[in-house]
Amino acid sequence: MDPLDILENLDKVKPVFQPIVSAVKHSIIGYEIFGRFQSDGDWISLADFFHDLDVPDEYKAEVDHHLLKQAIDEMLESDNKGSLFINRNARQLLVNGGEDFLQTLMEFEKKGFSMDRLVLEITEHDFEEGFDVLNHLLIYYKTYGIQIAVDHVGAKSSNIDRIRQIKPHILKIDTGIIRQSNPDVFQDILYSLSLLAHRIGAKLSFENIEDDYQLNFAWKHGGHYYQGFYLAKPDFTPLLDDCLLIDVGEKVIGFIQHEKSLVKERLAFALSCEEKIKKLMSKWDGPETADSFIEVVTRSFDEESFRIYICNSDGQQMSSNFRKQDEHWKIEKGQVGSHWGFRPYFLENILHMRTWHKGILSDSYADIETAEMIRTFSFPLSEKYFLFIDISYSFIFNHDYLLIE
Repeated sequence: MDPLDILENLDKVKPVFQPIVSAVKHSIIGYEIFGRFQSDGDWISLADFFHDLDVPDEYKAEVDHHLLKQAIDEMLESDNKGSLFINRNARQLLVNGGEDFLQTLMEFEKKGFSMDRLVLEITEHDFEEGFDVLNHLLIYYKTYGIQIAVDHVGAKSSNIDRIRQIKPHILKIDTGIIRQSNPDVFQDILYSLSLLAHRIGAKLSFENIEDDYQLNFAWKHGGHYYQGFYLAKPDFTPLLDDCLLIDVGEKVIGFIQHEKSLVKERLAFALSCEEKIKKLMSKWDGPETADSFIEVVTRSFDEESFRIYICNSDGQQMSSNFRKQDEHWKIEKGQVGSHWGFRPYFLENILHMRTWHKGILSDSYADIETAEMIRTFSFPLSEKYFLFIDISYSFIFNHDYLLIE
């Protein structure tokens, strides 16, 4: 496609609107704008035009201006109160110190389209050069009410600090990564992004949702907005809620019911562990006989556990490790005296158990020694001593309610 053909035929360039759905109301709150060009009777995407590094930025800016004008005119004419999500690269924004883009928006504001209805999307790639200048410009735009979104977030972990500095309103995550990446790696990235969003007060938006699994993934991982062909394809008019391809509210109800069933099963498992230990408490006779007590415990947790030990309230191990290998329990006396208080949540969990006199089933985590994802059931034997039962990955893998958070 010749860029000049596009510039000389702007009458054949039109915007399409892809709905963005709120996780709070399950309704359309805005639209991301994409460009289409009519060629031989077909409307083709302008993605290649905008991503082509050989196309001058002034060409892209002219086409973007044309698309934005048409989109806003359509929103005003239809009295649609939604927001518009628009994409701009850093070079376009920095033309004339960013004033050209701002003046354009001021023109639209005079027509009745408030700047706080505009979400400016930039990608992580824009952070590579001139970041300080871009950051100052985005801060300036924020003073006018313009919201900032970072697209394709997580593509480069080295940009986390820069994202923190910008403090965008929205972090957009491509759910296509689920299909392309190692699931464990993506989970780690997403965990970091969730913490970052929490720290800076940003909302998570999941885009390119193409099936039920990805929508469930977005819901389960705190997505505030959903976007993708599974919900609605881009259209030349801003679609309304009744045009969505699925009933998001109904889907979410299904997710909630499934999640509640998993939580119920996890609670039942924790309670069964607690009942087993309570029946053995008559055998507990203090730290001096810790190993003999664990030997009794192993018989009740032979299927679930691969490692059992006892610590005091400061995190010092008072027993040997009882480790299951080749279907037999072996005693590792060398672990007596080890200190585990440095582990995250250790002391907090100790205090919870001491206060409520209840056992705790941990979230899944990677075991330091095996690197496998496991859980630990902890139980207060007294005010000072606590039993830790590590649940094996093989047992977790065979029980979905433990495998899935």
